[in-house]
Amino acid sequence: MTNAVADQPTVQFGHVEHVTVHFDDLDAMGILHNARYAVLLERALTPYWTERGLAYRGSATPPDLFHAVREFTITFRAPIATTGPVAVHFWLEHFGTSSAEYAFQFRSLDGDTVHAEGRRAIVRLDPATLRPTPWTEAARAVASTLLRPTA
Repeated sequence: MTNAVADQPTVQFGHVEHVTVHFDDLDAMGILHNARYAVLLERALTPYWTERGLAYRGSATPPDLFHAVREFTITFRAPIATTGPVAVHFWLEHFGTSSAEYAFQFRSLDGDTVHAEGRRAIVRLDPATLRPTPWTEAARAVASTLLRPTA
């Protein structure tokens, strides 16, 4: 679920995207299954990059979308025990030559409750060799809008 920009909370850096928790995302105890957080993060990241011209389009997919997750860590703070929208605040801590490191928080819509927080590191790969390869200028331009300011 992508909301209009006007519906998104204002944050000092990064972006907040609302994603929907569905009934089948819950586990037997009625809380969001731990494995679903990675999927919901992906569903928050995808519209951001898509709206800025970097979308999956089959054989015409931009080369920057060929990347692999190197690391995913998450700390759970308060369970999500309902269906409906949840706010995912994400930003880039680092955007290197061929790698990037996101940080993220899953929050209640009012922002008062942090449900989970973590990081996700990715590496852009050359499709032919599967070796790290540099990001394009298009990806660098979008990434610059997500970088957390340094103190």
